[in-house]
Amino acid sequence: MPLLDHFHPPLYPYHPWESFHANWATRLADALTLQVPPEYQVEQVCHGGPRLEIDVATYERDQPDAVATRNGPAAGTQTLLTWAPPAAAYTLPGIFPDHFEIRVFSTVAGLLLVAAIELVSPGNKDRPDERRAFATKCASYLHHGVSVIVVDIVTSRRANLHNEIMRLLAMDPQFELPAETQQYSVAYRPVLRQERPEIDVWPATFAVGDALPTMPLRLTGDLFVPVEFEATYQEACRRRRLI
Repeated sequence: MPLLDHFHPPLYPYHPWESFHANWATRLADALTLQVPPEYQVEQVCHGGPRLEIDVATYERDQPDAVATRNGPAAGTQTLLTWAPPAAAYTLPGIFPDHFEIRVFSTVAGLLLVAAIELVSPGNKDRPDERRAFATKCASYLHHGVSVIVVDIVTSRRANLHNEIMRLLAMDPQFELPAETQQYSVAYRPVLRQERPEIDVWPATFAVGDALPTMPLRLTGDLFVPVEFEATYQEACRRRRLI
């Protein structure tokens, strides 16, 4: 189905985008849970307040528990064995800093963050400090080896957060999306190749009325799962009776 405009009439304000984003995040988390191996756990995180931020994060457990196989290993295993992402559109030089610090962790859950999906909100694009904070969070994930996908369907703000991330990483302008690009998704995979830090990038652009892309989400090493934004978006629209 075509991408709808959730930020202007006739949908907005009768169908608040906050509710739709939260519902879409749930559909994404549900779909990913069926694809990742049992030793991974998918959680959605919604932060309220002056703006809504939604992350779908994939965690790798130190030791998979026995009950994790209840969902059935076959479907996820088959997907992981047969699906591979296309070649990256380009590769960026990366910066993976050394860490000389002391961290205190709770050992109750034993979870390690390996990937995150960021659904952009209007607040993320509103002011320079908001855009900088979003770019800093994504850059921090990449610096720590966490794969990231950013998807932006916001039509009420015109800032491009991928370009903000590129500027924060001090990348050449050639790696930015065209200034007029407003709706897009970008997947980032931090990787070490022959001791050289790099970031593989998969950009995809679209507009209201287009279908949404399928993006590659790296879990660890060369293990990827496809994030089917179109299928989960359709399901979220059905749940909200928009179609």
